[in-house]
Amino acid sequence: MNATNGSVLLRRQDVGGAEISYLLYEGEGPPLIFLHATGFMPWLWHPLARELAPAYRIVAPSFCDHRETDPENGGLNWATLAEDTCRLCDALQFKRPFLVGHSMGSTVLVIANAFYGLSAAGMVLIEPILLPREFYQGPMRVDEHPLAAKAIRRTNFWRDRDEAMAYLHSRALFQAWDEEMLELYLRHGMTQGDNGGLRLACSPRREAALFMGGRHMDPWPLLPKISCPVLILEGEKSENRDFIDLDRVRSLIPDCERRVVKDAGHLIPMERPREVTGLIREFFNPLRPEG
Repeated sequence: MNATNGSVLLRRQDVGGAEISYLLYEGEGPPLIFLHATGFMPWLWHPLARELAPAYRIVAPSFCDHRETDPENGGLNWATLAEDTCRLCDALQFKRPFLVGHSMGSTVLVIANAFYGLSAAGMVLIEPILLPREFYQGPMRVDEHPLAAKAIRRTNFWRDRDEAMAYLHSRALFQAWDEEMLELYLRHGMTQGDNGGLRLACSPRREAALFMGGRHMDPWPLLPKISCPVLILEGEKSENRDFIDLDRVRSLIPDCERRVVKDAGHLIPMERPREVTGLIREFFNPLRPEG
């Protein structure tokens, strides 16, 4: 199925046992993949992709509900998401794409490149999730997982658009967001409920299942195997800095630099879309193929 939204194509692709929906921005240059954070959706890449698309052919897949999953039974393995990313690239005949991921999306791209062998021209990892090694060991219930336990209790009903927007403005998580990003989140991150009102497009149970799926593969041993130049972006005010050592991550990747984005939290693309677009362009331009 193909649908058009301005310069954006909405498409679906079978990847073997699942069908992935994705946004496609047709451009004249090399391929570029955007992978979103847990619980979010590809439309939040729109302000960045819109600016980069003339120079790249951009795909932003949705990894919320393309496979059935259950948070109480381990959730959706991020290695499965990485393999699906590789299959999508194969189906679209993307050779050595540029890769950009945020949070969960960053870690999925690490697995795709270093474990599944997805050859890449360059990679931007925005606040990647690489938790302390002990996190990946032994069983864990949903209520024991600090992020899944919070996600599964997330508010998931608003009577109308105004109530939903007022809620977003009232929450610390969204207060630093760019206004266009808030509009995109409201338009595409919420859907009409069966009995009226608005609900999250990525339900609390699905978000919790994605968080739980991040425990199945320890990404730390993969870092020295990354086979392309990498830029890590870290928010100066990110709460993750207390337990994720991105300077150590940088030291383990063979060709890597790290930049701290001033006054930004974990959700850097939503807070600073224009700045992040500029950093991506600046990092990728020297890596583009000649001609």
